[in-house]
Amino acid sequence: MRDQPPGSPPPEDILEIVAPEQFAALSHPLRQRLLFVLGHRPATTSQLAAQLDAKKGNVAHHLKVLREAGLVHIAETRQVRGGTEQYYQRTARQMVVAEPQAAGTAAMLAKVAQELDRSPTEPLLTLRHLRLSPAKARQLGEALAQLVDGIDEAEEEPEDQPVHGVLVALYQQAPPTSPTW
Repeated sequence: MRDQPPGSPPPEDILEIVAPEQFAALSHPLRQRLLFVLGHRPATTSQLAAQLDAKKGNVAHHLKVLREAGLVHIAETRQVRGGTEQYYQRTARQMVVAEPQAAGTAAMLAKVAQELDRSPTEPLLTLRHLRLSPAKARQLGEALAQLVDGIDEAEEEPEDQPVHGVLVALYQQAPPTSPTW
């Protein structure tokens, strides 16, 4: 029988990434893989190590970093021979970078670049600049958020299907700085 640990927060729908330790936690590829796996169901350190073909001690270290950053929590515990088994889960279904910071954004984009390089299929990567009024920019941002939010896990294919990444960014370019000659 599994017990809910005291003080364990319920999973949130959306978690805003704002703290430096959260950006640092997201910067490591194994931690991102752990977050992906934990988005589907709670798992133990041993289960995660087996699924990700990683050493149990390495997984435990990265889970500790994610937990200290508030990105995962212990969702359940179970008494087993000689101890307590802990089941980890993401603290939120979706994580959103609220106010991107240069170091965290660079780390996340570097991870995306690695995934694009390793993709077995041709990825779609487009950068487009648009002139938009503040109202139109807000409208586009809301439409993009609805599109991403509309991708419900219930609509996903079975686990034997390939995983695809979705990266959405809408930002206003800073005005060009005049050269100081």
